Amino acid sequence: MSNYRGAQQAESAFGFDGSWREFAPIAFTNLLLTIVTLGIYRFWATTRERRYLWSRSRFVDERLEWAGTGMELFIGFLLVLVLFALPFFALGLIAESLVLRGQEALAGVLTLLSFVVLFYLTGLARFRALRYRLSRTRWRGIRGGSDDKGFRFGLSYLGKTFLGYLPAGLLIPWSMTSLWNERWGKMSFGPHAFAAEAKSGPVFGRFLLFYLAPVVIFIGGVALAATGALVGYGIGGENGGMIGGFIGIIGLLLFFYLGLGLIAVAFFAAFYREAVGSTRWGDIGFSFEASTPDWIRLLLGDAALVVLTLGIGLIFLSYRHWKFFMIHLEARGEILLDELTQSTTATAGHGEGLLDAFDIGAI
Repeated sequence: MSNYRGAQQAESAFGFDGSWREFAPIAFTNLLLTIVTLGIYRFWATTRERRYLWSRSRFVDERLEWAGTGMELFIGFLLVLVLFALPFFALGLIAESLVLRGQEALAGVLTLLSFVVLFYLTGLARFRALRYRLSRTRWRGIRGGSDDKGFRFGLSYLGKTFLGYLPAGLLIPWSMTSLWNERWGKMSFGPHAFAAEAKSGPVFGRFLLFYLAPVVIFIGGVALAATGALVGYGIGGENGGMIGGFIGIIGLLLFFYLGLGLIAVAFFAAFYREAVGSTRWGDIGFSFEASTPDWIRLLLGDAALVVLTLGIGLIFLSYRHWKFFMIHLEARGEILLDELTQSTTATAGHGEGLLDAFDIGAI
């Protein structure tokens, strides 16, 4: 019987052998056609990118294949535009007209309702985007998906996000890990279901550091600014004091944004290690080995690429992020290849319109 044992495999279970030189013609052609078509071609551009990225990605002994189409994404976008965007815009106009009529309370209720609906749709978008991408991904001829439509997850996303922020935001790690578990727990690939048991405890320490950092940085920054002002005053009088204080404030701002950004990256690095490491597919467990310095190098590389190319480098970010994901993803366990059968889950008839509308990632 054919099988794969991750523990005995010297080579990584996941691999990526694409190159930016191969990707560049696709990216530049997509950019040109998207500009010429006033943005309409971007749905087909996304499909071309994914076909390349999936085809250069390997799991165990087989490459992935993307089976989605640009028309599916375009139809999904149109459905969102008609069913959600237009009614949401109409609610905004009604609220403005109520304010002009002096009915501020009712306008406030409608505005609050709009934000509630927006959060619900964001959760629904995350669920359906993952469901769609799994259903269009092929490996050894099998696909993934889910029979769940995601409507309950949208409510859960709304409720758990609210609860996460309710006690001064201290339950945000619980909210994030709980939603990860719930979403992946509804998915499957081939005959096997996914399961996730991420815990908030392993990431709470870094979140608490991020949570308390603004206070610590503010106190330290005030002390730094005051010290700079006193030193400057001692050197150059009042003018020197003003210059020293100004330099101290600039240092505070730089330290605040850079320091807080680094702590945020450290938190998300820990979160993804915990979330992916708790996810299983049948007897296969996963892990995500990217460290905080790995994430920092990725983000700094993104920033440098975009700035140095005056924005054109944006077209390469999807390539960089997918490669980063694939080269740091690992698997362990055993797959009985002879027992793999096709998924029986329903396939969606259109693409990730909600995802596209809110510009959020599936993974």
